[in-house]
Amino acid sequence: MQNQIVYQFNSAQIANRFLNEVNSSRLQDIKAKLFRGSDKVQVVYKFADKGFDSTISELDDMAARYDGKEVF
Repeated sequence: MQNQIVYQFNSAQIANRFLNEVNSSRLQDIKAKLFRGSDKVQVVYKFADKGFDSTISELDDMAARYDGKEVF
C-alpha cells in the first residue's frame, strides 16, 4: 500500500533542505518532490509488508528539525 504526506515549511530554502535530506536518506522506496509551490514537499512511500513501519515517524522527526508541519 502506498502512503502520501505533504509537509509545509517556512521558506522555499528550508523546504529544499528537507527535500534533499529525504532523497538522500537511508529510508527505502521514498519519492519526494516540491508540491504546489516551493514551500511544500510531497513524500510518497510504500508501507512495509510485515511488522511495524516507522517511516512516517522518521519523516515527521526529520520535518520537525526544519520546523515543518504536516498539511495533508
